[in-house]
Amino acid sequence: MGAAMRRIHVGNALSAFGLGFTVPYLYVYVAQVRGLGSMTAGLVLAVFAVAALIVLPFAGRAIVRRGPLPVLLIALVTAALGALSLGLSASAATVLLSAAALGAGQAVMQPALATMIVDCSTTETRSRAFAMQFFLQNLGLGVGGLIGGHLVDTTSASSFTLLFAIEAAMFLVLVAVMATVRAPRAPRVEAVPGQAAGGSWKQLLGNRAMVQLCVLGFVLFFACYGQFESGLSAYGVEAAGITTSALGTALAANTLMIVIAQFAVLKFVERRKRSRVIAAVGLIWAVAWAVAGYAGLGHGSQTMATAAFISTYALFGLGEAMLSPTLAPLVADLAPTGLAGQYNSAFALVKQLALAIGPAVGGPLGASLHAPYIVAFLLFSLGITVLAVRLGRQLTDVQNQPSLARSRVVTQGRAPSDAVAAAEA
Repeated sequence: MGAAMRRIHVGNALSAFGLGFTVPYLYVYVAQVRGLGSMTAGLVLAVFAVAALIVLPFAGRAIVRRGPLPVLLIALVTAALGALSLGLSASAATVLLSAAALGAGQAVMQPALATMIVDCSTTETRSRAFAMQFFLQNLGLGVGGLIGGHLVDTTSASSFTLLFAIEAAMFLVLVAVMATVRAPRAPRVEAVPGQAAGGSWKQLLGNRAMVQLCVLGFVLFFACYGQFESGLSAYGVEAAGITTSALGTALAANTLMIVIAQFAVLKFVERRKRSRVIAAVGLIWAVAWAVAGYAGLGHGSQTMATAAFISTYALFGLGEAMLSPTLAPLVADLAPTGLAGQYNSAFALVKQLALAIGPAVGGPLGASLHAPYIVAFLLFSLGITVLAVRLGRQLTDVQNQPSLARSRVVTQGRAPSDAVAAAEA
């Protein structure tokens, strides 16, 4: 990695650290510590999703026109102001406005950082760069949640004020770090006279492969990430009798699997067609949902049910490790020159939409309709496999398997010497 890529990875780790540092404790902070009630706390979590959905379309346009670094710096300052204000807020109105600023800033960071990775990598190194990004994001989330949990005290508002102040300071430190990045100048798309602001979105929607990838991405995030802390956890508690400590162990197993498997599966993934890797993830997740079904609907012992439930989260982690070097590089490879920011923002928008709808649908279903919940999401996982196979038909050979480009370069590079050897013979 070059110096620019190292700084970008630091940015990914610290932004994820900030998310894990405060977001898990937002509900308790708003509802109990500030005494604003569960409804306001629920609105705060909804505001995070709504703010992301509002700003991401504009973020993509700004990244294309101005470059990812200026957009990232503005997002970091916005998130810092939102975090600091949230720690000082005592009324519902100021809490909601602060949450909107923090949510918008954090939402824009991801496509901006992803576009910087694209600018600082090549087709050959991109999968490893995004695998490293995902690894550091999970590490940052885990460490942030662990440290934040030891700092907060539900009987003291000042402990939460300190928590949000540390997060704000961290974002400002990150501004100083990222301002030193000297990334290669990627082509920028300038305004064309008479072209509407939505012209680039129209171009994106005309890319059938990208549209299919967005549909696939929605199902992926809806069926996995959108269920972790809502439907699947509710199902585990209500149907399988999982304790809160076992639920924490399951989440830790997911993170541990990612940390262990991420680089172990990387070489395997790099040599396979991307569509087949995603299709395999769908099958792995279908097995995960079947194991979850045994945990809650089987007639085994509580120990077996708990072990099966923890295994479900571990299997999800294996699938995530396979997706991290696959999805984001594919988005970059589908983007026309200069439009990587637009495509990254569009894919981030799809992810946020899935994360907003997933808990709303999965939560009530997982808590009450146990068998239909498992069957529905097992079918969603099989649907991932079907959609991935269909996507593969829309991709070029190199888009689907970038290693072919390296093989062709080697073959072409050897051709002249082979011809000379033949002539000499």
